Amino acid sequence: MSPTLELQGAVVARLKAYPTLIALVSTRVFDFVPRDPATGATTAPFPFVSMGPTDELQDDADCIETVDISFQIDAWSNQPGAPEVLKIADAVRSALHKYEFTLAANAAVLFEHRQTQKFVDPSGPYHAVIQFAAIVELN
Repeated sequence: MSPTLELQGAVVARLKAYPTLIALVSTRVFDFVPRDPATGATTAPFPFVSMGPTDELQDDADCIETVDISFQIDAWSNQPGAPEVLKIADAVRSALHKYEFTLAANAAVLFEHRQTQKFVDPSGPYHAVIQFAAIVELN
């Protein structure tokens, strides 16, 4: 199984079950954000969290097959000011930083927060980009 796909499934499950995040976004954690087919506009109610880009790099050493995976998770809020989106970003960080994921096909070795950026998205809502680094040993 793809290590990125397997780990992303575990990340989404963790976020949807994390009480602090649920209090902020309910279970609105999306791999694909619902959109209007005619306009492309987001139809998901705010606030929400979405999975962003991932990057996978093979990094074998001493006969151990591993991949380094970069994960981006996005937080979105249409509330005035930054407090709501920053609270969501912090809940995502708290839920995932150094969390020990159990995977069925592979072994998660490391999952760490690297950086959070906050800005106003060109489409209007506040947007936080939360970046993580993971190492997965392939079985």
